[in-house]
Amino acid sequence: MKSVWDGSISFGLVNIPVKLFSAVQAQDVGFKLLDAKTKTPIHYKRWCAACNEEVAWKDVVKGLEIGRGEYYIFSKEELAKLKPEKTQTIEIIEFVDAGQINPIYFNKHYYVGPEKEKEKSYFLLKEVLLLSAKMAVGHFVMREREYMCAIESYKEGLLLTTLNYNYEIRDIAEITELRDAPKLKTEELELAKKLVGMLTQKEFDISKYKDNFAEEIKKAIKKKEKVEVSVVEEAKPTKEKDLMAALRVSLGK
Repeated sequence: MKSVWDGSISFGLVNIPVKLFSAVQAQDVGFKLLDAKTKTPIHYKRWCAACNEEVAWKDVVKGLEIGRGEYYIFSKEELAKLKPEKTQTIEIIEFVDAGQINPIYFNKHYYVGPEKEKEKSYFLLKEVLLLSAKMAVGHFVMREREYMCAIESYKEGLLLTTLNYNYEIRDIAEITELRDAPKLKTEELELAKKLVGMLTQKEFDISKYKDNFAEEIKKAIKKKEKVEVSVVEEAKPTKEKDLMAALRVSLGK
């Protein structure tokens, strides 16, 4: 597995040489847009509406919109000065109890591996995080961006998760439909609890699930023939007056 970042984890006087590896490999269906007649891939151009012509890369600048139609232009030199200083260190700031960080802050996952086999300091950190049920919180710079991150013991090694900043999280209170919750009847709650209990599994096994659309696309490509994609009608929202009936039918009553 090829690493995406090489550096070290640092806390106190401890310095652990490590490598980061992408933990997730997306399996999205990679469709390309083609011309219907020629089957040629469609390309996008850097087009200036005012000049009515294509713009060369050398004539492209970066700007932030500060008002409608008003932009603050940054030169390459200005941006270079503002970019975070490149560092090869994940600096641990603090340790927190595992589970204390709300999952909404989790962004992207990376496996953390030691630079060399049998790196004692690496495995010491892994074990102490496991035994103390702690997560390390730190920050580092990767690809000219500063990240906050959480590091935890995971299977044979360590898992690093980049974190969203607090100001990046939208307030759920902005959803107006949540402001006036209806009163729930005791009978409705009891039936719903029974249904949840009936569908509850002892352990979650995500390997049972797959992207059915992607699988069908793969099969179609292998067969090299046209296939009809059957459209499954989505379940419609249950009306309030039908809620009790729907719960009873789900329970087999």
